[in-house]
Amino acid sequence: MVNALELSGVHQRYAREPVLDGVDLQVEGGSFTAVLGASGSGKTTLLRVIAGFERIESGVVRLGATVFDDGRTTLRPERRRIGYVPQDGALFPHLRVSANVAFGLRRKAGRHHVAALLDAVGLAGLERRYPHQLSGGQQQRVALARALAIEPEVVLLDEPFASLDAAMRASVRREVAQILRDRGTTTVLVTHDQDEALSMADRVAVLRDGRIVADSGPEELYRSPVDANLAGFLGEANLLAGTIEGGVAATPLGRLVLQDGIVASWPGPGAAAVVLVRPEQFEVWTTLTAVPSGGGIPARVIDRAFFGHDAVLRVVATGLADREPLLVRVTGPGAPAPGTDVLLTVRAPVMAWPAPDPAGAVVIDIDGDAADAEGTHLTRQARRPADQEISS
Repeated sequence: MVNALELSGVHQRYAREPVLDGVDLQVEGGSFTAVLGASGSGKTTLLRVIAGFERIESGVVRLGATVFDDGRTTLRPERRRIGYVPQDGALFPHLRVSANVAFGLRRKAGRHHVAALLDAVGLAGLERRYPHQLSGGQQQRVALARALAIEPEVVLLDEPFASLDAAMRASVRREVAQILRDRGTTTVLVTHDQDEALSMADRVAVLRDGRIVADSGPEELYRSPVDANLAGFLGEANLLAGTIEGGVAATPLGRLVLQDGIVASWPGPGAAAVVLVRPEQFEVWTTLTAVPSGGGIPARVIDRAFFGHDAVLRVVATGLADREPLLVRVTGPGAPAPGTDVLLTVRAPVMAWPAPDPAGAVVIDIDGDAADAEGTHLTRQARRPADQEISS
């Protein structure tokens, strides 16, 4: 049975400033977990604590029954059987590929062992090349092979794909995830890239201000984020003011059916709400398509960004009092051009949260934009397309 990795109540600080503030995280043995967070949230510190490069102030870090660190005693990094893949790969430029892979072994690795590892990561035949003779993706796979050479129980990935171009990043991360799953290796990836976390991991833990604020499967996390801030951080989000009446949210876009289980914990009927409508939940109707039964919300396209596989429209709907644009995602050819009049409908169900303060508090998104909680359109976070670098 593969051991689970567990962090319980972990605190760490630099110069009296807390970096990890009571982190609780459990990674099931053999699973792939992504820790997602903005820059400065404590992601790299979390990995360094697991690897043993940093001591914790309090809490417990353990793998199965083995305690790595409890704030008083610590197990040295070389005894933890953890493979670490840094962001830049950190290959030795003067060593050939085979020597880089074998470097972490206490005894000289046999040729067959190194060859098997390189074959596993798709680099068979490149043993005698130097790092500068490899592509960026190949260098990262050499770094992975080196981490696997010690037959670790856990592999830690510290944003290892950030330096790759968009096309290479997508293919390399897919290959790396498959290699680790095939070997049944417990894996922790830290990243600020939402697409990376959602597409690679079995579970995604969100780190915010040194705490894990959400931990679930990727689909559940995206569909049912714990708050509006997280909704905007995970992708494009249209956040609207509304009120809750039973299992329905009354919004300027109409009465929208809520996801199951939301109303059970609601403050009361008629309570003010923040309602999430993802861009892909919109359907767009033009004069070239049939008019939706029951009508739709009249709107006009003011901008279009084309990404090949889809397009994101910015549209102004007449039902929005502040006339702020909505983000609408459409797939396939023939996305409406700017200036086109359209009708919008929404595919239910939608997510909602109690408004922070009906008396007029502000809602802050991940980038710090704010808007009046009594306004129709509260805040909107736009994300770049898949496989494009996101700065947070």
